[in-house]
Amino acid sequence: MPAPPTPPPSVTPVDPSGDWHQVMTFQPQAPVPANATRRPVLRGLLAWSAVIVVFGLAGLVMALLVTDAVGPRAAALALASSALALGIVIPLFLWVDRLEAEPARLLWFAFLWGALISTLGALVLNELGVAFFAGLHVDPMVLGAVVVAPLTEEATKGLGVLLIFWLARREFNGVTDGIVYAGIVAAGFAFLENVLYLGTMYVESGTPGLIGIFIMRCLVSPFAHPMFTICIGLALGLVAHRRRWSSAWIVVLGFAAAVFLHALWNYSAVAGGEGFLVLFVVVQIPLFVGFLLLLRWSRRRESRILRDTLTGYGLNGWYTPAEVAMLADPGERRRARAWARSVGGRAAERAMRAFQDESGELAMVRKHLAHGGPEPEWLRREQRLLGTITAHRKVFVPGL
Repeated sequence: MPAPPTPPPSVTPVDPSGDWHQVMTFQPQAPVPANATRRPVLRGLLAWSAVIVVFGLAGLVMALLVTDAVGPRAAALALASSALALGIVIPLFLWVDRLEAEPARLLWFAFLWGALISTLGALVLNELGVAFFAGLHVDPMVLGAVVVAPLTEEATKGLGVLLIFWLARREFNGVTDGIVYAGIVAAGFAFLENVLYLGTMYVESGTPGLIGIFIMRCLVSPFAHPMFTICIGLALGLVAHRRRWSSAWIVVLGFAAAVFLHALWNYSAVAGGEGFLVLFVVVQIPLFVGFLLLLRWSRRRESRILRDTLTGYGLNGWYTPAEVAMLADPGERRRARAWARSVGGRAAERAMRAFQDESGELAMVRKHLAHGGPEPEWLRREQRLLGTITAHRKVFVPGL
């Protein structure tokens, strides 16, 4: 695997021992010519049109199912109540994703997949699964909650994460990305599932019932579904840089872990009374603590990867040590954007944000090159990023 490219001989150094905004100048590599035909645009238009149609139809079906089951008033109250839980869950995953942020279009895809496709698919598969096992002398509620639901729901959620892993190869770069995509898919699923539970409870028990289930599902356990599904995202993240069939067992293990944790959670709910309290204290609270520690570890790991990788570019003249330190620290990133705005207005602030985002992307590209060798696609992407990073730098440090 080649080392990071070295700037051309025309580089003029600026004092590298000073502040982070004291940088080196260079002429970027010539960009690779884009496809001169309209085919890439047409392909993208057709693909996203198909996605919009599928999501639109699924949304229409789910809207009809919910309003038919609980009525428009209960559905509206449940929708507003369930949305409050998103204000707890989504910001946490965006916080984890700050150093190398994922594209908004993929985050929206993940959320809508969880909210529309996963919930609709799980509803159908749950009914089929319970009907399939109807001949067994088992309580259908227990069977559906502990056996069928964990399998079908984790399969439909996991399929969304797998699609992003397969189709958005450039953006699925490791463990942190897997956790974020899986968490957002699960948040979307939990959002619409909560609408069904909240609406049903409002119809059956009125406002007290709505408040009770809201406390239990949206305040006490808003991270339940994300805790399960990130096992799948974590497994896919571990194999993101070695996409071989020989690594498939890691993904299967992640799916099995998600199903097991989901089944354990549902069993505690079915057990009720003292059984629920015991399992909640002994299993669920430690599980939640482990979930938070995993998120913290994931973010610190990404910061370390970013620092170590960009240091390699720094040794080849593309960054100063102070720039690398800034890019690996979220607090320093905020201060850098504030500084850029103070010296160059909104244009400089936007350039600084792009500089930070693309530097994170550059680190992930280099990681791909480290594991997969000098693939032409990733080498071209590296050159384009180095060129645009240089251009952004010249906006907030004029005169270079």
